[in-house]
Amino acid sequence: MSILNVEHLSHGFGDRAIFQDVSFRLLKGEHIGLVGANGEGKSTFMNIITNKLMPDEGKIEWAKNVRVGYLDQHTALEKGMTIRDVLKSAFAWLFEMEENMNAICDRMGEASEEELNRMMEELGTIQDLLTVHDFYIIDSKVEEVGRALGLTDIGLDKDVTDLSGGQRTKVLLGKLLLEKPDILLLDEPTNYLDEVHIEWLKRYLQEYENAFILISHDIPFLNQVVNLIYHMDSQQLNRYVGDYDHFQEVYAVKKAQLEAAYQRQQQEISELKDFVARNKARVATRNMAMSRQKKLDKMDVIELAKERPKPEFHFLTARTPSRFVVETKELVIGYEEPLSKPLTLTVERGEKIALVGANGIGKTTLLKSILGLIPALSGTVRLGDYLEIGYFEQEMPQGNKRSCIEEIWEEFPAYTQYEVRAALAKCGLTTKHIESLVRVLSGGEQAKVRLCKILNRESNLLLLDEPTNHLDADAKAELKRALQEYKGTILMVCHEPEFYDGLVSKVWDCSEWTTRI
Repeated sequence: MSILNVEHLSHGFGDRAIFQDVSFRLLKGEHIGLVGANGEGKSTFMNIITNKLMPDEGKIEWAKNVRVGYLDQHTALEKGMTIRDVLKSAFAWLFEMEENMNAICDRMGEASEEELNRMMEELGTIQDLLTVHDFYIIDSKVEEVGRALGLTDIGLDKDVTDLSGGQRTKVLLGKLLLEKPDILLLDEPTNYLDEVHIEWLKRYLQEYENAFILISHDIPFLNQVVNLIYHMDSQQLNRYVGDYDHFQEVYAVKKAQLEAAYQRQQQEISELKDFVARNKARVATRNMAMSRQKKLDKMDVIELAKERPKPEFHFLTARTPSRFVVETKELVIGYEEPLSKPLTLTVERGEKIALVGANGIGKTTLLKSILGLIPALSGTVRLGDYLEIGYFEQEMPQGNKRSCIEEIWEEFPAYTQYEVRAALAKCGLTTKHIESLVRVLSGGEQAKVRLCKILNRESNLLLLDEPTNHLDADAKAELKRALQEYKGTILMVCHEPEFYDGLVSKVWDCSEWTTRI
């Protein structure tokens, strides 16, 4: 049975086309991975099918009574709401049903016998629905999901605006799972999640009976949970049966066949044009020339998609700093409450260190405390001499109204426009991206703009907070290569072992010193 039909969908932003005549059909039980390079329109597609965005053309049709659950990268959580409030809001429709049931009960005293029978029947239906959907055990369900996602450790009465990126993702994911929708739409759910909860989500999706559409650049994760790949490329959407590795094999063969057919056709076109040019003026051969010209005119010309610019990352290295780059003595990090035991840590010149561990235990806070962006609760941080620091934040600040060019110019006012454009192009951004506002770019494109700032300034210490989030496979591979080549020191928060394996010299498990168990 078809859950969703999308027919002849076209959409763009300004003169930048995202989709051209795309059709799509989702069937019950399909586990789909939606893949493609940064900026191909994966999140836009999700926003269109959930009616958050109106397409320029096309028809989107959901089956009747289908309940859709959408985990969006950019959902806003309101101040004043606790984790418990957000999780319980998954049952809002059941609370409305209960209100309706109470209203029916209030009207029963004045009803006629016929109305009473109808009301009793309606009450029975509502009662059954409430029972089936676990209404009478909501609190224990909330506790159960809270425990599974590690939210009870934080405290279900904590304000959601005080949470880290990973904790926020867990809350939204928990709400979604409690809703028990008929279809899950997940936009990069593993971003900000720690390894334990990525593993938990993987098991959950493997056993999930209903359909889901998953956007992810985490290839090992995709391979273990999907049975279909939809590839978004050059304004088209193509379907491949199997996991991501199988899709790559089939896609490579398909691409090679298309290139071979293109070369053969170009050779034929060249020969036909040459024959027409040589023979159209001679009376004896004019008819043959005309017949070849007709063949040329009717030919369905094969076009190869433009090669997407691949990013090239090269970090500029500043002068050699002192031997000890960062030294902390009895450092306690946190906000109102301590997040760590007293830490005495040393980072030596040239070391490359990954900070790992569960969400919310203070990895980002440690980086910010080293930089002096968050004051330490006690203890000291001493930075080495001659340090030039490059800092990559998890997210860009909200409400940015600048274009990409203005964003880089702000950082490097001495650059010419040509130098700004060249710097952004090296990060894999096309002319249309470069001229766009930063806030309309995808998460991956925004990450490339932030990387551009660090790449073009000399540094000898890089503090990177989840640098792989949102980046597509090409950009991730290039970033790993550039960091391996980098001669300076690296302190990096990362939840992807396949990224930091072979890159770092040490792994610090932050759960060993956190006060948050």
